[in-house]
Amino acid sequence: YRGWTALPVPKRLTTFFILFFQHLSLGASRSDKTTSQSSRSLGARCRNSIASCSDEQPHIGNYRLLKTIGKGNFAKVKLARHILTGREVAIKIIDKTQLNPTSLQKLFREVRIMKGLNHPNIVKLFEVIETDKTLYLVMEYASGGEVFDYLVSHGRMKEVEARAKFRQIVSAVHYCHMKNIVHRDLKAENLLLDADANIKIADFGFSNEFTLGNKLDTFCGSPPYAAPELFQGKKYDGPEVDVWSLGVILYTLVSGSLPFDGQNLKELRERVLRGKYRVPFYMSTDCEGILRRFLVLNPAKRCTLEQVMKDKWINTGYEGDDLKPHIEPVEDYSDAARIEVMVGMGFTPEEIKDSLLNQKYNEVTATYLLLGRKGDESSDARTASTLSLARVRPSPVTNGTNKHSSASGSSSSTSSSHSKSQRSASTYHRQRRHSDFCKSLLCCDRFRRFKASRKGNQ
Repeated sequence: YRGWTALPVPKRLTTFFILFFQHLSLGASRSDKTTSQSSRSLGARCRNSIASCSDEQPHIGNYRLLKTIGKGNFAKVKLARHILTGREVAIKIIDKTQLNPTSLQKLFREVRIMKGLNHPNIVKLFEVIETDKTLYLVMEYASGGEVFDYLVSHGRMKEVEARAKFRQIVSAVHYCHMKNIVHRDLKAENLLLDADANIKIADFGFSNEFTLGNKLDTFCGSPPYAAPELFQGKKYDGPEVDVWSLGVILYTLVSGSLPFDGQNLKELRERVLRGKYRVPFYMSTDCEGILRRFLVLNPAKRCTLEQVMKDKWINTGYEGDDLKPHIEPVEDYSDAARIEVMVGMGFTPEEIKDSLLNQKYNEVTATYLLLGRKGDESSDARTASTLSLARVRPSPVTNGTNKHSSASGSSSSTSSSHSKSQRSASTYHRQRRHSDFCKSLLCCDRFRRFKASRKGNQ
């Protein structure tokens, strides 16, 4: 309205209300006509890399971003809600422009490895969304947080609780080894807890495929959890370094502290290479026995996870239900109830079948998988009406699953590999290792301070 500021205040108010009520009446007369059109435009905006919808919350694909729950050098993790199902997910957002070609290759190897994993105690990948500058990994959200934070808050676990958690960890790591995948960064910070306090192994940025007879040679992971052969710069097969890390994890669960600690990397290295650690007075003889099978300096004499599954301590209280190798279930891609709901959302039966059978990690697969997962009550309440609404067909976004399905590299902001070309320490690697080392020393310091505070309270 031209000349608005020149009008006296009473005149401005009168004009405002006239225009306002004209707008309301005009909007009401054509609301039916524009409802579907506005829905489509809303959905299209939500499908962009990051857009702002009517509720002013940023979106990526079919996900409403809620808050940041993790941050690294070149990546961050956001808690998000899947708009169509109401399920909460974690989205790892990686800035590809900050990664060199070698690091990008490793990033896509991480994605490829995660696609091939289906275990109840490993974080599940649902969808991969890729734009020119960013890669979004939509994953299972573990609402219980890190095991590390649990230990800091609650102190050490009783052996009964530690055993239940450790059985799940061993099962998941053994499953990876059976698929010729070594994690190489097992630590309390990468063990998450879901809403039911079940273990979820996360962060496969340092993971790699291994073949017996072909040695790996990359030092990666966190020093307090690293095997002695890594400190010595020796090549290794793969599984044995995970086994050592599992020993450190078991000690940490039961004692609330690290078996090998140091004020600096040199001191920590010396203690690891000595292989000497304090056995707490409250640790049972059976627990001490299994621990000594893990923390063996000679990797050739270190126990295998098959042997661990038959150990007395790990099966105590589970008589008749000894720990056994995980048998991967055949995924049910023909759930009529889920497919019917998806058709109601606007997906066609043909695209649902194509995406599931070809294991495309796109919005179709993600919606199907998320519908098969339980959600919290509030999510279900919010979703009740959403599921009955026809889904908006948004504009397409390049999906990273097809473009890089044959890539041979890995890792995100936390990646590394074993080939000799990867020895050339890029700035990305140096920053990552420095960051991990600093975090590890912080971890040690936090444990020391936590223990000191507990002694003071006693």
